[in-house]
Amino acid sequence: MLIGFLLGGITYHLLGKATKPSYTLFSPRIPKQMEETSRAFSEIVKAVSPAVVNISSTKVIKKQPTPFDEFFDFLYPFPDGRGKRWKEQSLGSGVIVSPDGYIVTNNHVVEQADEIKVILIDKKSFKAKVIGADPKTDIAIIKIDAKGLPMVPWGDSERLQVGEFVLAIGNPFGLSHTVTMGIISAVGRADVGITDYENFIQTDAAINPGNSGGPLVNIRGELIGINTAIFSKTGGYQGIGFSVPSGMVRLVMDQLIRQGKVTRGWLGVTIQEITPEIARKFDLKMSEGALVSDIAKGSPAHKAGMMRGDIILEINGKRVKDVAGLRNMVAQSKIGSQVDIKILRRDREMTLKAIIMELP
Repeated sequence: MLIGFLLGGITYHLLGKATKPSYTLFSPRIPKQMEETSRAFSEIVKAVSPAVVNISSTKVIKKQPTPFDEFFDFLYPFPDGRGKRWKEQSLGSGVIVSPDGYIVTNNHVVEQADEIKVILIDKKSFKAKVIGADPKTDIAIIKIDAKGLPMVPWGDSERLQVGEFVLAIGNPFGLSHTVTMGIISAVGRADVGITDYENFIQTDAAINPGNSGGPLVNIRGELIGINTAIFSKTGGYQGIGFSVPSGMVRLVMDQLIRQGKVTRGWLGVTIQEITPEIARKFDLKMSEGALVSDIAKGSPAHKAGMMRGDIILEINGKRVKDVAGLRNMVAQSKIGSQVDIKILRRDREMTLKAIIMELP
């Protein structure tokens, strides 16, 4: 019996070991190119994030006086002024563009602010002052008293292509240095109804409240836009965001720093879009350009010999696609500079020369 128990135990042990399932850890084969791409995005974030700042602004809101104030003051006296004024705070983002503390953000982030606080990635806090603001492009320049700061290099927004990868970095909902990735969905977006001068980059990189003023960068870590607005029916991300292109931002920034305001070029024409019907009437191959419907007397266009009914095709060799494009070209022209304007007049193309004046 003892020998039987011993043999049974040995047999049970050997059979259990033979039938015990064995598990092998499966490690997926990841292409080397994918690993390199992932590391590349991480390197971009490491390089750019130190130059991205969080901005909080505070402004005092005063209650507008009403005829019933004296009655309510009698019922509810506030000797210290409570109830007639309160503080309103807003959060946004910004990007350092010079080692000596110049920061680009949105005008609506710091507009009418009584106090502006900037927090760097290392949690250091600074008070900032507004150098200048341009509501017509929603760009503002602020400055902090610091030296040797990290900065983001400028990219060329004129060379952007739809489909390029981009990263948006900012402070959405107060969540510091949040990074999102997407592509450029469109360029040259105008007539969105956000600002007077629009030439937006459209992106599907997630942009939410608090991202305003933060950078949009390309895969080289270059600043190509300032995140400004979103299209949303809920107040949150719905896949459509808009950024002011770096070319426009830089022009505005240089003028604000140098002279404290933005001056824009003026041609002195009233223009309208080229519709398919107008294109057929003038035998145009494409519905591009801008139709001159009126000219201001004494304006650069008037002095150059432009007439009602002319179609503006090019400015200094650059094709005019639509009314918004022409408006931006003229506005960004240097005051006093001469521009060559290619027009179509009664089936004949000609070039006029005009001296750009300052927009009244």
